[in-house]
Amino acid sequence: MAANNLILLCAGGTGGHLFPAEALAIALDKRAALVELATDARAAHFKFPARAVHMIPSATVRGRDPLSLARTLSLLAFGTVKAWSVIGRIRPSVVVGFGGYPTVPPLLAASMRSVPTVLHEQNGVMGRANRFLAPRVTAIATSFHALANLDPRLQPKVCFTGNPVRPQVIAAAASAYAEPAAGAPLRLVVFGGSQGAHIMAEIVPPALERLPAELRARLRIVQQARAEDIERVRAVYAGLGVAAECAPFFADLPRRLAEAHLVISRSGASTVAELSAIGRPAILVPLPHALDQDQFANAGVLAQAGGAVRIEQRDFTPERLAAEIARLAADPAALARMAQGAKSAGTIDAAERLADLVLKIAGF
Repeated sequence: MAANNLILLCAGGTGGHLFPAEALAIALDKRAALVELATDARAAHFKFPARAVHMIPSATVRGRDPLSLARTLSLLAFGTVKAWSVIGRIRPSVVVGFGGYPTVPPLLAASMRSVPTVLHEQNGVMGRANRFLAPRVTAIATSFHALANLDPRLQPKVCFTGNPVRPQVIAAAASAYAEPAAGAPLRLVVFGGSQGAHIMAEIVPPALERLPAELRARLRIVQQARAEDIERVRAVYAGLGVAAECAPFFADLPRRLAEAHLVISRSGASTVAELSAIGRPAILVPLPHALDQDQFANAGVLAQAGGAVRIEQRDFTPERLAAEIARLAADPAALARMAQGAKSAGTIDAAERLADLVLKIAGF
C-alpha cells in the first residue's frame, strides 16, 4: 500500500447503504487499507468496522415548497463545509459514496478538493442524489450490468462490480437450495424493511388464511413485523395453527434466508443482492411511491432471471398472494428453478471487485 492508505467511505444511516459499505470496509481491511466512515445521525447505533466515524449533516429533498427546499439546501451546504474540513484534516486517498443524500456533502467536498472519488449505485435505476454526483466523480460502480437512466456520456466512468454483501451472506450462500418434499414443512421468510413491514402484516396473514388446511399445516413462518403489528400477526397465526416466529428484527436474517423455501419481501437493493447471492426464490413487492421506482427495477432484474415473481403493491392482495403460494407449493421443481435463476443474477465477490476498483482509483 502507498503511504497514505486511508479510504473514506460515505453512506447514509440505513442498512441498504451501510451493509455494502461494511462489506467493502472488510475487503479493504484485508488489504491493509485504513477505513473511516462519513455518515449521518441515523447510523449512531451501527457498529461499523472503521477506524473513525464522522457525522456529516445532510438532508433529503422531501418537499418542493420554498421553505422545505431552503432548509434542505442549507443543511447540505453546512454538511459540505464540514466534510471539506474533515477531508482536509484526514487527507484520504479516495472517497467512496454509497448513494443517497448523506453521500452528497462528502463526495462534493472531495471533488472540490480534487480527491479521487468512486460512486456506487446499488439500484437498477440511478437515484437523484447519484445523478447529481455522477458527472463530478472519478468512477461509477454499479450493482447491475445496466442502469435504466444513466447519461450515455458518463458510460466511460462505469464499472460493473455487483452489490457487496456482508460476510454472513457469503456464509449463507454456501448452503444449496433444498426443494421442499411433498408433505414436508414449507419454510417462508417474510420481511419488508423499515418501509415495508406493515404491508406484509396486512396481507400475509389473511393470505395464509385462504390456503387449504393441509398446506397451512406444513407452513413454518419467520416474519418481520413492526412493534404495533406483531401481537395481531401472532394472534392470527396462532388461530390458524400456523407455526410462526415474529419479531421486529432478525440479526441472523441471512441464515434464515438460506433456510427458506420461499421469501416474500420488498425489493430494496440489499435485499435483491442477498437473495441473488444466496439463491432463494422470492415474491417481491416493490415500494410503490419511490420517485425513481428503484425497487421496481431491482425486482425486475430477478424476475427476468427467473428468480422471482414481481407483484406491484396495487395487486398485492391476500387472494393473489394465496394463489402464488399455493401454485409454488404444488410445484417444488419450479421453486428449485427459481432458486437457480436467482443465484445466476448474484455476484458473490462484489466486495472484492469493488475493492479492486477503489484501490485502482486511489493509485495503490
